[in-house]
Amino acid sequence: MRRLPRTAPLAAAAALLLAACGTTEPAADDAPKASSRPVTLTDASGAKVELDGPATKVVGTEWNVVEHLLSLGVEPVGVADVKGYKTWDSAVPLTHDAKDIGTRGEPSMDTVAALDPDLIVATTDLQAGAVKQLRKIAPVLEVKSADASDPVGQMLENLDLIARATGTTERAATLKKDFDAKLAEGAKALEDAGLKGAGIAFADGYVVSNQVSLRPYTSGSLIGGVNERLGLKNAWKLKGDEAYGLAATDVEGLTALGDVQFAYIGNEQDTASDPFGKELRNNSVWKSLPFVKSGDVHRLDDGIWMFGGTGSMERYVDALVAALTK
Repeated sequence: MRRLPRTAPLAAAAALLLAACGTTEPAADDAPKASSRPVTLTDASGAKVELDGPATKVVGTEWNVVEHLLSLGVEPVGVADVKGYKTWDSAVPLTHDAKDIGTRGEPSMDTVAALDPDLIVATTDLQAGAVKQLRKIAPVLEVKSADASDPVGQMLENLDLIARATGTTERAATLKKDFDAKLAEGAKALEDAGLKGAGIAFADGYVVSNQVSLRPYTSGSLIGGVNERLGLKNAWKLKGDEAYGLAATDVEGLTALGDVQFAYIGNEQDTASDPFGKELRNNSVWKSLPFVKSGDVHRLDDGIWMFGGTGSMERYVDALVAALTK
């Protein structure tokens, strides 16, 4: 099970203004209740999305939007790759019986249609043809998959847009406040430990046909953006892609890092997800790296989705701070 974002559409179109043209809150005592007020939004594709009221029966075609929905208190009726979500995102668990609508890249149109959703939430990673088909079933709200120029800001912008569509803006405000507090708490803990400004390199890796592939998370990645807000310095010199801020390297490429803190996330349910602790364990280059020799390699907790929402990033902050300050 690969937990990677689909790389083919990583060069997503530039974000368009995410603007709410309506409201879900009554303006006067005799106004309709929030649950019945029409909602009009402009999504990341520039499409106008019109709803009779805040959506309650929602389908999510990507794990990050599913996490946003769950964090907002909206249990999606349909989720792409339910098993994969439960494997890779336990920070915001999917506990109810959502219908599996197929893969993240190819949702089943028949399955989605049978759910009769009020709204389908997708990302700009989903192929245009699939989005066109989904729009024949129900309104589709596209959020920008990621933006390396402002990874944390894009994540929060997506949360806000989904909150407007589901009438959960107050919950979104609370989530953002809690997220800011967690960042401040983590930054203080690292500063108190003398780690402010310390170099960090986060990466993941996987094995295909006995070949190890490594992905550095540059400062343009969501993880990289969180690390910088914690007061850490991203040690990667490689340029990441324009959406996810991800790069590519091999074990020899790790020699450019020097003496840093190295962190990664694997998964016990995915045997190919931990080349650092398995395939590279006896590799001479890996064993010669300064951070390996000094014991500054940290495998963080399973179930933290590296491309998720506030819940996953808060869990990441806790895990990283605990690892670096132990």
